[in-house]
Amino acid sequence: MTYEELIEKAMEAKQNAYAPYSGFLVGAALLTKEGKVYTGCNIECASYGATNCAERTAIFKAVSEGERNIEAIAIVGNSDEYIYPCGICRQVIMEFGSRIKIIVARSEHDFMIHTINNLLPNSFSFSNLKKTDGGL
Repeated sequence: MTYEELIEKAMEAKQNAYAPYSGFLVGAALLTKEGKVYTGCNIECASYGATNCAERTAIFKAVSEGERNIEAIAIVGNSDEYIYPCGICRQVIMEFGSRIKIIVARSEHDFMIHTINNLLPNSFSFSNLKKTDGGL
């Protein structure tokens, strides 16, 4: 699958976004190393803390189906700007690999590619948990 096709899937997913409060629609499309695609959209709640981002929706769908090998994730919004993952989404993406490609796009032909390692330098990961001795 090309990046353009993945962006197109994210644009389709954006149409399902539920954002009655902000009106800010976001879609994401995740590509596994095996070539499977999982999509997600943002889902708002009146209690904003219960809101879920498009990126995490796509990741949680993939993981719930047994996928762990993420190659890339494309993100689009209803803005003229590139839409980047929030901090929580960056941490969730990092959980599945530091080389995952993050494709931020305004259209199928106007996009930038980053790695999650570039967007979340010096991140906290499983390797940090191995360094603890459990004591104070």
